[in-house]
Amino acid sequence: MIFALSVSKALAIILPALILLVLAIVFATALSYLGKKLAVNRDERIDKVRDCLSGANCGACGYPGCDGFATALVEGKADLSSCNATSKEKKDEIAAILGTTNTGVPTRVVVCCRGGNEAKDKYDYIGYGDCRSMELLSGGRKQCAWGCLGMGSCVDACHDHAVGVNSKGYSEVSQKKCIKCGRCIAACPKKIIKRIPESAKYFVACSNHQKGKEVREICNKGCIACGLCAKQCEAGAITIVDNLAVIDYSKCTNCGRCAEKCPQHCILPASEPQK
Repeated sequence: MIFALSVSKALAIILPALILLVLAIVFATALSYLGKKLAVNRDERIDKVRDCLSGANCGACGYPGCDGFATALVEGKADLSSCNATSKEKKDEIAAILGTTNTGVPTRVVVCCRGGNEAKDKYDYIGYGDCRSMELLSGGRKQCAWGCLGMGSCVDACHDHAVGVNSKGYSEVSQKKCIKCGRCIAACPKKIIKRIPESAKYFVACSNHQKGKEVREICNKGCIACGLCAKQCEAGAITIVDNLAVIDYSKCTNCGRCAEKCPQHCILPASEPQK
């Protein structure tokens, strides 16, 4: 009797354990089969492309970080030119991996305004906030609709501390620190932070499209569309478009004559901090 009870107790313990073991084997086999059957093959090029990207994860390309951008490149949904934080050399490597050609032109980022304290205000702003907050109040404090507000939205957006508001009241970009991600461009409510070719030595540091007389009344540093720069340019690289000097970098020889003759001194060296 005692032996029969012991066997019954043993079976009561072992049998459930055996059932669980069999079920575990069945489920494991099923999962293994389904894993192979339903597996999504990952293109090995994605990791190679990702390794070549800058790793800034800035999101300026429109994708969720470098991983998302790498996947989009391999899938043919994105273009290399959308990334400005990756060097030309690395882009060439990516192009080789993808079997394409890197046609993107390297760029640098500049602030196309140097009004700052030299540009008149239409009201005194007292309060907390950045440029985007101030923009909500009558388009910002500057009488110039295109003037830098100097409240640092671009500074807050830059993870590499390459942008700062100087003592003269306008933002400037440190070319040595800038990784060209474009966050500052997206953050500026006035849209006056722009890209120019990296090879360019000069740029127009003004974005005002008003007539010269109107510009003089509100800013001491704005372009007055006098045309002296265009007259000095032997290459025909400068034209006045909508009351603002515009440089055609495909024609520009970087001679610097335009900067020398500008009476407002608003054509500046691109490789140096704005002054």
